Amino acid sequence: MATIRKRGNLQWQAIIRKRGFPAQSKTFNTKSEALAWAGHVESEMTRGVFVSTGEAERTTLGEALERYWTEVGSKKRHPDQERQRIDQWKRNPLAHNYLASLRGTDFARYRDNRRSQGRAENTIRLELQLVSHLFEIARKEFGMEGLANPLKNIRKPSGSKARDRRLRPGEYEKILATLASTKNPFAAPAFQLAIETCLRQGALFSLKWEWINLSTRLISIPITSRGADNKSIPAVLPLSNHAIQVLTELRSRAPCKTNGRVLDTSVNAVICIWKRSLKKLEIDDLRWHDLRHEGVTRLFEKGFHTLEVASVSGHRSMDMLRRYTHLNPESLLERLG
Repeated sequence: MATIRKRGNLQWQAIIRKRGFPAQSKTFNTKSEALAWAGHVESEMTRGVFVSTGEAERTTLGEALERYWTEVGSKKRHPDQERQRIDQWKRNPLAHNYLASLRGTDFARYRDNRRSQGRAENTIRLELQLVSHLFEIARKEFGMEGLANPLKNIRKPSGSKARDRRLRPGEYEKILATLASTKNPFAAPAFQLAIETCLRQGALFSLKWEWINLSTRLISIPITSRGADNKSIPAVLPLSNHAIQVLTELRSRAPCKTNGRVLDTSVNAVICIWKRSLKKLEIDDLRWHDLRHEGVTRLFEKGFHTLEVASVSGHRSMDMLRRYTHLNPESLLERLG
């Protein structure tokens, strides 16, 4: 039988001691709440289905996130983004709440607040996904078997909205000429290579000369530089004739340079020039990442099979590859006959 005792003037404590189970205690604002909780716990103990939530009631979200980082997040191949998301959560007032007290409504409110701040849907989705994984790890490995995952009860953002923007007739030539006229000698080559290699921005600006063999037209990228699973790069990347021309021109400027970065400039420097060039040309709906869309789609228009395109783009999922592909209907007319 549970013991119900008064604590101070405003609270009631329920204490349960039953053979075969660790002692359980919890404090409530009213005696009726303490009796109801005690009856529920004793019933579960009698039926053999009781699981203690004591650990989850003593651990805050912030504390659990740090343990998650130590045991899980820090051991990932690319932990930097995981650390950034953990720090974002720790700055939120929810980090001071105990795990067992958190509800789906708390995270739904967080989702809506992040939207009102203008955060991308995919950013919010990844932040919620991190905490959802934390709850699963806590339940399975942190000794919190009775902890429910409140994020299973809310609607998650679907992710970034797919774009279908491609270069329109004449835009390639105009953009290339404008970039080539700037003082940065790497702006125009970066634009061309972004399309020809289909590499993401970070991977493109990380390319090193020692990875490139111009005679075999191949780039061999070490495993440490291939990115996370969802943003991977092929181990060996084939190069088009145009990509070889661009790289050969870059090499000719410094013939003795056989190592170091191919694009010896900062990402920010090129992107600033890119944005100014688009503004000058009055092109206001084109993003740098759309160049990857353009490159992938051009491969399909050349007749490459889906798996062949994936070997260049690095896509693991055919659904994701389909998102990046927006064929120009006019390019199909010749094959249709």
